[in-house]
Amino acid sequence: MAGKATTLKQEAPLVSGTEYAFAQRMQKTPKSFIREILKVTENPEIISFAGGLPNPELIDVDGIAQAAKEVFEKDGRTALQYSTTEGYPALRRFIAERYKKRLGMEISPDEILITNGSQQCLDLIGKILVNPGDRVAIERPGYLGALQVFSLYEPVFVPIDLRNDGPDPEAFKAAICKESPKLFYCIPNSQNPSGITYSPEQRQVCAEILKGHRTIVVEDDAYGELQFSGTAYPPMKKLLPDQTILTGSFSKILSPGMRMGWVCAPKKIMEQLVIAKQASDLHSNYLSQRIASQYLETNDIDAHIKKIRAAYSMQRDCMVGALAGEMPAGITWTCPEGGMFVWVTLPAGISAMDVFSAALKEQVAVLPGIPFYVDGGGTDTLRLNFSNASPERIREGVRRLGKVIRSLR
Repeated sequence: MAGKATTLKQEAPLVSGTEYAFAQRMQKTPKSFIREILKVTENPEIISFAGGLPNPELIDVDGIAQAAKEVFEKDGRTALQYSTTEGYPALRRFIAERYKKRLGMEISPDEILITNGSQQCLDLIGKILVNPGDRVAIERPGYLGALQVFSLYEPVFVPIDLRNDGPDPEAFKAAICKESPKLFYCIPNSQNPSGITYSPEQRQVCAEILKGHRTIVVEDDAYGELQFSGTAYPPMKKLLPDQTILTGSFSKILSPGMRMGWVCAPKKIMEQLVIAKQASDLHSNYLSQRIASQYLETNDIDAHIKKIRAAYSMQRDCMVGALAGEMPAGITWTCPEGGMFVWVTLPAGISAMDVFSAALKEQVAVLPGIPFYVDGGGTDTLRLNFSNASPERIREGVRRLGKVIRSLR
């Protein structure tokens, strides 16, 4: 009606800032403790043993730049286009041929799916295999990234204690036979965080226990190329080919920033992984795939890996030697055969979190072992990374750490 003002009622917001209806799975998924710590260690004055970064000096920047130049010159428009979910065929062939060359495994390129780093492998595996309440067996201590990604799918974790040569056989047998886990996630080569490498005998023991059970092995081989002796131990995939999903990564031998990983799986599992990846991101970064493939075609990757092994072996020796010289009595540590980490066990009564806090004041960052345990534990353990610090910084950082621990005693 003319002349009558209309009053509009202001609606209350549908959702306030404190009432978002997040999925229940998010309540069970922990933050990455490592990523939170890395924010603290951006200060260059801090000597960081907390992350898991490769040595940037060993990334072949010139070689990768040249490979990128060649890709753009030869086939730039195609390399910048959409591609297939499974990944660039030449890169998949390279991976399959390398399995045969290094490990004597007959793998078809059709059994290879290129992923955004090996972390995506675990996410895809969780999507296609893990229902809420399913049992997932995992090493104790276990890789934090796997604990985080599998937590999204709400399993019941079954932790299995590690010895110096692999899983405790009795504990492993009990877990497989009594709990019937759907998955057993493991890192047999230079395990993260402990640095432990499964002996060939223990691999065989685990395989014999698993035979006849429906448990699928998820074998994370991120560090297989970084065994300092160059020894290539038989993977679980070779011992249990139809029962094992094998994952790999170029992050440790080429570049983590390229986010290139892969999963190798039996045909029926691969079909489901491809569907899950299509729903996730269509395909991995095709340009990175082409650059990686070009680099591997025109460079001697074995010579490059040999250089990395030599450097990391020296850095490992430096850290283990510094620990021997600086740590007070009662502290033990591993001496890994490869990889990037030393695992430290503190004396009774000393808290890893106290060490972490006090060390930061001395401008040293370490990673408490607590996040690597799903059932409590790790309160007296630390993970130290040696690959991303010079020998001088390793020695100085361990000296400061020894001072901190002595003060806490």
